[in-house]
Amino acid sequence: MDLSRLRIEYESIGLSKADLAPTWHEQLAAWIDAAVEAELPEPNGMVLATADADGGVQSRIVLLRELTDAGLVWFTNYDSDKGRALAANPVASITFSWLGLLRQAHVAGPVQRISDAESDAYFAGRPRGSQIGAWASAQSRVVADRKTLNDAFDEQERRFDGQDVPRPDDWGGYRLAPTMVEFWQGRERRLHDRLRYVRSVKGDWEIVRLWP
Repeated sequence: MDLSRLRIEYESIGLSKADLAPTWHEQLAAWIDAAVEAELPEPNGMVLATADADGGVQSRIVLLRELTDAGLVWFTNYDSDKGRALAANPVASITFSWLGLLRQAHVAGPVQRISDAESDAYFAGRPRGSQIGAWASAQSRVVADRKTLNDAFDEQERRFDGQDVPRPDDWGGYRLAPTMVEFWQGRERRLHDRLRYVRSVKGDWEIVRLWP
């Protein structure tokens, strides 16, 4: 397969500063809404990249579960690969890719755990199967086979039979507070539009255009 010849020509109406919302989170919400309206799969799916204490980088797709001016929230096991990396090096970057709209968004900044109360509230609203799965899975650890995983789930299902499932102590949410948010719109001749919200020295947000 000759990947060097695999390409498409991007065509869109483009993106200017005048098109952007006053705040980065309003703009990101608008693009997620557009992806939902376009019926793109997993419109809130995002590639989360972390680096551990030794500089080893990993990326994976997680789901955005909350978006406010304070940042972006997702949930996971604290002892997973991403959780251990964030404990050692609490910064991350996030990329959204909506190829059906020729759009991407990039976010970077420090990460903190959200409060136990916030994690409890989210966990309580999860489907019961997902709640039990959080107890059953030693996320990112080696498992012998699928039967071992299914058996672990069945054991926890019996454990919580007839009662509410509480949130495990090792499971909860993280919030990335952006220092940079970039919006990318594919354009013809690879002259893409890249507009970035950045923090000024005074702490205010400003928008700059980048070379593609």
